Amino acid sequence: MDVKVWMYLTYLAISIGLTVWVARALARNGLVFLEDVFADKRLADAVNSLLVVGFYLLNLGYVTVAMKEAGPIGTTSRALEELSMKIGLVLLVLGALHFFNVFALGRYRRGRLRQQAAAHPPLAPVGYLPVPPGPRPAGPAGPIPTGGPAPSTGPTPPAP
Repeated sequence: MDVKVWMYLTYLAISIGLTVWVARALARNGLVFLEDVFADKRLADAVNSLLVVGFYLLNLGYVTVAMKEAGPIGTTSRALEELSMKIGLVLLVLGALHFFNVFALGRYRRGRLRQQAAAHPPLAPVGYLPVPPGPRPAGPAGPIPTGGPAPSTGPTPPAP
């Protein structure tokens, strides 16, 4: 077998291994997050399974499409360079898929939390804090009257 075939076989083995490992890790650790997002264990399990299937389809599809190398590969060092480029692209695709999923689920979760908050309006206060005795501080329009005659709003009537 020539160097190109060995490169293809190595590329497939590493790419498929990485895809399976990442998918299992995301499915296992992401289930807790999904249960919080959906607040329903059955729905979280179903979405988790669907995400794993979609993850496999997208990533393995990319691995298959990106496998072909058009130019000749005559040396082992050239094969390793091409292999590292292909594996690096697979890792970037895995990371992009992961961040897209987390972003989309985070948006969904925020929307659900906003809906829950809108369904439960804040409670009115039960009472007020007692006013401490003593002089009151001056407000922007002067001191607050504490008793005595009410301030006049018009001209003062003449004294009899």
